[in-house]
Amino acid sequence: MSEPKIPPVCGIVMPISTLDGCTEAHWADVLEILTESIEQAGFEGNLVSNADDVGIIQKRIIQNLYDNPVVVCDVSGKNPNVMFELGLRLAFDKPTIIVKDDRTTYSFDTSPIEHLEYPRDLRFSRIVDFKKKLAEKIRATHEKATADSNYTTFLKHFGEFTVAKLDKKEVSGQEFILEELRSLRMTMRRMERNQREREPEPKPSTGSVDICLGDVSESTARAMLKRLTIHPDVLRAEISEREPDHRHLLVIPSDPSTCEQIEVMIHNMLNNLSPEDKIRTRRVLKKSTL
Repeated sequence: MSEPKIPPVCGIVMPISTLDGCTEAHWADVLEILTESIEQAGFEGNLVSNADDVGIIQKRIIQNLYDNPVVVCDVSGKNPNVMFELGLRLAFDKPTIIVKDDRTTYSFDTSPIEHLEYPRDLRFSRIVDFKKKLAEKIRATHEKATADSNYTTFLKHFGEFTVAKLDKKEVSGQEFILEELRSLRMTMRRMERNQREREPEPKPSTGSVDICLGDVSESTARAMLKRLTIHPDVLRAEISEREPDHRHLLVIPSDPSTCEQIEVMIHNMLNNLSPEDKIRTRRVLKKSTL
């Protein structure tokens, strides 16, 4: 029994957040319409920001813009990110189909490219016709690009240019795993930072301790944090990364009168670091009142 054939991917570039009077729900409906048209053409629709692996989102987007056999780009509302991603795709000179709603004007630079138009109000009768035209356009564009080595969407109509390419290299399994772990670590740090920004800062009753750890290693900083979080005089402790390799230790005591004692305790921890972790420290005692 043969395995089912996996359809080729058709990338989607479009707005996803509120823009030009259109809500996120509106763009979700547009995404569904585009996806249905793409599936009718025999492709699998996928936002270029999506990927099965974990990694830096900008890298993922550029890789998908380069790799996807066909990309449908909705320039409705002229979202800056959408226009930038469209520019990248056109620079790669890969098969691209541009769509827009009937309230968005043409952009001068891309106006020579055919735009398929749909009604912004998503009126059913016209959307049915639009979906049919888009599906036919996707099939025809992919077939022509596959059969004609000189096919061009945009760039070669204006002369001879060197088309942008992304270099690829094979790496060992160990290198690949290390790269994925680095990407995962960066993603987790970004999520933790965003979470901290969303959480309101606790207000100590009278004071807190802020000690610069300089470039002490992350493992050492975490070990210090673990010791502090179980200390009976500590209400809360956390590490704040101000910039790469520059960490601060923030401590809120359960009793404000113990601020100085906690600072001395942390100072002793720093004095007992291993030689490779010896650093110059700057101590700042912040006292505030409600």
